[in-house]
Amino acid sequence: MTEQERLDGHRAQAEEWLRHCFQGRAPRGDLYDAMYYSLLAGGKRIRPVLLLESCRLCGGDPEKALPFAGAIEMIHTYSLIHDDLPCMDDDDLRRGRPTNHKVYGEATAVLAGDALLTAAFEWMLDPSVTLPPERTLEAARVLARAAGAQGMVGGQVLDMAGEGHAMGLTEVEELQRLKTGALIRAAAEMGCVLAGGSEEQRKAVCRYAERIGLAFQIQDDILDVVGDEATLGKPVGSDAKSEKNTFVTLKGVEECRHLVEKLTEEAVEALSIFGDEGDSLCWLARSLASREK
Repeated sequence: MTEQERLDGHRAQAEEWLRHCFQGRAPRGDLYDAMYYSLLAGGKRIRPVLLLESCRLCGGDPEKALPFAGAIEMIHTYSLIHDDLPCMDDDDLRRGRPTNHKVYGEATAVLAGDALLTAAFEWMLDPSVTLPPERTLEAARVLARAAGAQGMVGGQVLDMAGEGHAMGLTEVEELQRLKTGALIRAAAEMGCVLAGGSEEQRKAVCRYAERIGLAFQIQDDILDVVGDEATLGKPVGSDAKSEKNTFVTLKGVEECRHLVEKLTEEAVEALSIFGDEGDSLCWLARSLASREK
């Protein structure tokens, strides 16, 4: 099995789990339609894949971790729905089609995001989860911290506060460490926790995830300047239009490209304790660094 085949297998498992997670529930107007509209809109599924592969790498059973992989994607999806709202980034397109509030209205979009956030914790704490309770609770704690004021939500606040105001490199790094990086790190850390991995393994996958999270955001900033709108599935130049502080505005495109390469190699080095078993995550780091969407 190649590195890509292994990760594609994780992606397919997560996709199948997400497709069926709300089936059979009583309808609530357009709520579940709105939730599924964004949850099943495609995307790279980086966070579920990272969680499942980190679990495998640290000696666990990825199949038992599927509810947690689904949970972190639910939280990521809710954040995208809310980010696109008029009171936030006011975007009309996401992944090549109208944003959630453009289809279902602002009120339903807000509630769809809220429902996905709470469903994430419902699934992680479901009685059907067969992992040791202490691992389940620790994984849920890691995700709660990463999703809230000390993580993703805190980063979004910094992002909004920074619009139209000059920010230094340290401030932009902190913003992105929280807004984008916190959930990516949480995915890797949760995988290790659910596997019962060692402290050394936990530190290694966290360092790896921190590096690819920062590289991912810098590559996003590059693509917002030089990317193709049809390939990206969203407008380019939106950061400049919103007067956002980005790595590109501070360092320029070429220096940012070098920084993505440096961070990617640091991520690969962090996995050296795993030997050849870490090859799939090394492949993932390099593929994210060279992505065009």
